[in-house]
Amino acid sequence: MSTTHGARTLARWDAHGPRLIETLSALYDGSRGFDAALARLIDGMAACAEVRPAPLRALDAARKDDPAWFLGQDMIGYTTYVDRFGGTLPGVAARVPYLQALGVRYLHLLPFLHARDGDNDGGFAVRDYDAVDPALGSDEDLDALTARLRDAGISLCADLVLNHTADDHRWAQAARRGDPRYRAFYHVFPDRDLPDAYERTLGQVFPQTAPGNFTRVDGLGWVWTTFYGYQWDLDWSNPEVFVEMALTMLRLANRGIEAFRLDSTAYLWKRLGTDCMNQPEAHAILQALRAVSDIVAPGVLLKAEAIVPARELPPYFGLRADGANNADSAGRECHLAYHSTLMAALWVALAEQRGDLLAGVIAQTPALPAASGWLTYLRCHDDIGWNVLREEAAGSDGRAPFDLARIARFFAGDTDEAYARGRSFQSAGSEHVHGTNGMAAALAGIDDAIARGDADALRAAERRLILLYGIVLACAGLPALYMGDEIALGNDEAYAHDPARAGEGRWLHRPAMDWTLADAVASRQNADTTAGRVGAALRRMIAVRRLTRGLRGDAPMRALRFDDPALLGIERGDGMVALFNLAGREVAVPMPPSLADACWRDMLDDGRPDDGSDTAWPTTLAPHALRWLQRA
Repeated sequence: MSTTHGARTLARWDAHGPRLIETLSALYDGSRGFDAALARLIDGMAACAEVRPAPLRALDAARKDDPAWFLGQDMIGYTTYVDRFGGTLPGVAARVPYLQALGVRYLHLLPFLHARDGDNDGGFAVRDYDAVDPALGSDEDLDALTARLRDAGISLCADLVLNHTADDHRWAQAARRGDPRYRAFYHVFPDRDLPDAYERTLGQVFPQTAPGNFTRVDGLGWVWTTFYGYQWDLDWSNPEVFVEMALTMLRLANRGIEAFRLDSTAYLWKRLGTDCMNQPEAHAILQALRAVSDIVAPGVLLKAEAIVPARELPPYFGLRADGANNADSAGRECHLAYHSTLMAALWVALAEQRGDLLAGVIAQTPALPAASGWLTYLRCHDDIGWNVLREEAAGSDGRAPFDLARIARFFAGDTDEAYARGRSFQSAGSEHVHGTNGMAAALAGIDDAIARGDADALRAAERRLILLYGIVLACAGLPALYMGDEIALGNDEAYAHDPARAGEGRWLHRPAMDWTLADAVASRQNADTTAGRVGAALRRMIAVRRLTRGLRGDAPMRALRFDDPALLGIERGDGMVALFNLAGREVAVPMPPSLADACWRDMLDDGRPDDGSDTAWPTTLAPHALRWLQRA
């Protein structure tokens, strides 16, 4: 270790080490073996700091001077699977120029570490955190990819599955053999007494395909399995589990992974008599992981995967849920969290043709600490979980209620007026609300219009998809595209005929990338097609966002109020306003009095007003139209 690097690491230890030890001591006070585990953690951190590569140390130093680097207006995310996008890690590396041309600077590759054989929850059942899945490439391929992405200015995000391991992970295999050390890595019960007591207050993630939260394992007992029977929940009350996972994170960070999606963070701590979600100790675990990262790899981002209502997310940024002042801990947990409330509300607003729903969500979005932000998105690899909108569905602040069950049926194509071609997910009956699967293009009506050969319906569906991404890209946070949305890629109906995937409905929205189509769109060879029109619109908005400081992820955001509930207005920093019509009818757009003294320039068309006026503020918006405006 160079003298300079050693001095920087020691300085970071002085800044964050006491916080780490205090947090872990409170969490594991009285736990057998805690002192030895803490010593092993500190030794492991020092070893990882010693071998951290020079290019990554340079990133650490640069990001110390710009801690909100990931919230720049030029930060555009992209989420995909390795095999669906590039086949292998080298295949992804070959497509880096495509990502650069699209404007991507943050690439989330869904699980690519060695997963269990057979069913593995799309890679989230990890058997080895230190090895690439052989089907996707080698460890050397990962090192080459991270270097290639770093040279291109793209940060790689990987999943760190915290809640569970696969049942064939070496820890689980040792537990099966009776090793007491590794049996203590999991929640194992000799009979059903405690599992039954816990079940009285637990929810179910997959009630149709994996009911219950415990699985009987021969020779071991009842193992806690929140998700699937082959995913064994780790017992984070054991300090050795923290040490192992913290050092795993550092080893992966030293390979060039610059962000971690911390999977299933809400489930980490179990407490009898509760739903075992969002417990205070889960936040202490995340705060300690943040301290470990701040000391050894401070250029790395931590992203909370807690799909809960936005009002419940402040603790994942180190804030108190009740809004009480806690400046000492603010910003000391995760850097990012998914704004799943906004995502689900986008689809509800489209179905209900109501912009006021989104205005309400924006108004109620909690303020965040400095150098923290939302991950904003329209689709992801998971289903749309409607239950995050239970409170909004009841109506408030003069906004009418809506029926979540009807919304779920609409996007599953089960209502008379539905244009969507999604599928219900884990829902028991038409009145049960759980989730919906489907690609954005299919949910917006593109798949249906193509199947029916209806050109007018197709153009309307294209406008709906562009509208939704126009909102995502105009909102505060780090916006992320989902694989193929930039070419309006539809559902993968063939998954149902693949025995390896047929039992998992989420494969409906995990298609393989159509590179013939994507390359044609990128080279503008098929401008007069659905893919060409959607692709051009998204690329235009991304390009404008990159040049507009008012669209930084941490720039101010507020919703404008209009009498017509179909209208949504978003005011951002530096005099930027975005207008959206969520309805299938034309709407009038009155100028709010607070903005009446300004002239406006159209940001997306680069054109002057064509009606002889001195402002581009529209008098009306066509069905599902949008405008981005800048004070002239």
